[in-house]
Amino acid sequence: MKISDFQTKDVINIVDGKKLGQISDLELDLRQGRIEAIIVPTATRFFGMFGGGADTVIPWQNIVKIGADVVLVRLEDVKSYRIEGASEGSSR
Repeated sequence: MKISDFQTKDVINIVDGKKLGQISDLELDLRQGRIEAIIVPTATRFFGMFGGGADTVIPWQNIVKIGADVVLVRLEDVKSYRIEGASEGSSR
């Protein structure tokens, strides 16, 4: 699967059924060659670059299922996964 394939999928939280957005970026562990987390910008951000708000960083272990159209995640408290201005000046 390509990174661009991930970016077209909606991310849905199975705890409350809410759509969190689409994946804008990935956090990688280059030493071990694996994905550590997916990054989903809040609705106020445009393509993950413009606008204020926070990014939601979803650890890989919170991903329940990757389907053809959606990524299902389990987040009990979405606010605890938000990082203010995470992609501004980020090295991801």
